[in-house]
Amino acid sequence: MIKRIKLTGVFVNDVDGAYDFYVNKLGLEIKDDQPTADGGRWLELAPPGAETRLAVIVPQPEKPYLALGGFTHIVFSTDDIQATYEALSARGVRFIEQPARQIWGAVQAQFADPDGNIFLLVEGDD
Repeated sequence: MIKRIKLTGVFVNDVDGAYDFYVNKLGLEIKDDQPTADGGRWLELAPPGAETRLAVIVPQPEKPYLALGGFTHIVFSTDDIQATYEALSARGVRFIEQPARQIWGAVQAQFADPDGNIFLLVEGDD
């Protein structure tokens, strides 16, 4: 039986450039970082203590359906959304939605990486 989600990915223009955003601004930890056979770079990251990893990937030119930008359907959680919002904003993370209570009860915000990939930030684990 399936027991967890090991890895999900997000497409970026440049893995080296994405490294700065995801590691230095968001504070994700490096779980795997190695060269690929085609001269690229494989980079897996995760929030401290998390099991599920995020791979930042350059889309292959022969697969145009692998698009950059837009909503990723990836949701990060935090215990204090206002403090996280302020800390990430101070590091240069661009929020496209400030923290706000949603009609379904949770407080969420949305932010984008330099390639226009949009993520949710939600307060709490529920």
